[in-house]
Amino acid sequence: MLFEDILGQEHIKNHLKQSVENGRIPHAQLFVGHEGCGTLPMAIAYAQSILCANKSAESKEDCIAKFKNLSHPDLHFAFPVTTSDKAKSHPISSNYLEEWRQLVKEQPYGNLFDWYNLLGVDNKQGQIGVDEAQDIVKSLSLKAYEGGYKVMIIWMAEKMNTACANKLLKLIEEPPAKTVFILITEDEEQIINTIKSRCQILHFPPLAENVVIEALIKNYGIDIAVATKIAHQSNGNYNKACDLVYHDSEDVQFEEWFIFWIRSAFKAKGNKAAIPKTVFKLLFGLF
Repeated sequence: MLFEDILGQEHIKNHLKQSVENGRIPHAQLFVGHEGCGTLPMAIAYAQSILCANKSAESKEDCIAKFKNLSHPDLHFAFPVTTSDKAKSHPISSNYLEEWRQLVKEQPYGNLFDWYNLLGVDNKQGQIGVDEAQDIVKSLSLKAYEGGYKVMIIWMAEKMNTACANKLLKLIEEPPAKTVFILITEDEEQIINTIKSRCQILHFPPLAENVVIEALIKNYGIDIAVATKIAHQSNGNYNKACDLVYHDSEDVQFEEWFIFWIRSAFKAKGNKAAIPKTVFKLLFGLF
């Protein structure tokens, strides 16, 4: 995922690019922003910039290819998980990497509901627990596979429980050389102060309305008037805007059905022969 793939947030992109170019990469950062503003895709683009920097053309191409399917060996993720048929006890993020890659590919601006829905865990609430912390410590204690940086992205860091946060404190404060933590949260107040104090904090504003409009037109091919209406309703949340695209299309479909039904009812009045044909069309949408 490249910086140019990220919607808006130009000032943050420029700040992160410069930190890589100048070799001044903070060892721990906290990305704070409401749903749909792009914190996760920005973190992945930043990690790609870090891990693929200063490589030959061929090596850089190979590095970018690994990022496309999130398989770079020095890129690590932690996110809220819960028990399921796949992990009946002590679940950790590595149990769900296949599903995680699917979410990032299909809904990079998605939220916790989208994630839990993809996992099929119904009403269970996920967390980032002490088992995850132990796995993070273990993963980052190893040398980088490609000899450079290691990047750990912790999505929805507010879901870290107390045991996990306490276990990671020392590691976040004094990580191994060339190890970068990127914590992502929608609720800064839920991050304990001892974690926040160890991070450089970046606040992400909601996306500008024109940015959402352009993205909707490009990605969904919808009319500018519809895109403008949806962008206004989304309040800078691209994930909500995407949901509204489908909701809006469903409303349009229902409206078409309703109009057809009314017209058909008038046509069928006094014409019994038209009724079976009208019902058939309504049932199968043949109009």
